[in-house]
Parts: sequence; structure tokens; C-alpha cells
Amino acid sequence: MEANAQPRFEMLLLSIFATVALVLAAVGIYGVMSYSVSRRTHEIGVRMSLGANRKDVLVLVVRHGMMLALGGLAAGIAGALVLSRLMTKLLYGVHPTDPITFAGVAAVLSLVALIACYLPARRAMRVDPMVALRYE
Repeated sequence: MEANAQPRFEMLLLSIFATVALVLAAVGIYGVMSYSVSRRTHEIGVRMSLGANRKDVLVLVVRHGMMLALGGLAAGIAGALVLSRLMTKLLYGVHPTDPITFAGVAAVLSLVALIACYLPARRAMRVDPMVALRYE
């Protein structure tokens, strides 16, 4: 029991840090997208006054956010592949570059990014074109 105490504690700490990192990533993406939407209010109003519907605005904002998130995800996966060799002694029964683990983490991060992008996009969909054109 005592022999497993140190590795168990290390895994608990890594799990806590991973959860905090996931929350920080979600808040960061939400903040960047919210700021982007607020800066583009005039543009969104012009698009809507020229005939863009709410779905088009939603797709525009979510696509922009997901492109940024997927770029970060690609850089993170590349860094993780390189640095995972340092954690080999902490992994039991899992290869350091396990593709299922990497795919699962990428899927979770993509879902979190999608939700974080959707919330500001939903706010952008509700922009009144007349108010947005008078904005600034």
C-alpha cells in the first residue's frame, strides 16, 4: 500500500492540474471569442442587414473560434508527443504515445472549445442590425 502512495499522489496531482488546465482553456477560449464578437459587432450587424441569417453568423463565429482552437490543439499534441517521454515512469500499462489517449484528449478539448465558442456565437446571433450599425 505504501509503495503505491507516491505514484498515486503524483497521479492525483496531475489529474488536478489537468482539470484546472481544462477549465482555464475553456475560460480563455470563451474570453477570446467574447472579445472577438464584441469587436466585430459592427461587422456582424452589416452582414445581418445585408441578408445573413442567424445560422450564418453562428457558423462564422464558431468556425473562427474552432480554427484557433484546432491550431492550438495541433501544437499541444505535437508538444505532448515530445514531452510524454518524460512521464514514462509514471505510466502503468499505457504507452507514452498511446493513440487512443491522444484521440480522447483531443476530442474532449475540441468539445470544450466548441462549447466555449458557441456561447459568444449565440450572443452574436442576437445582434440587432440597427443597433450594431449605430454601435461605435
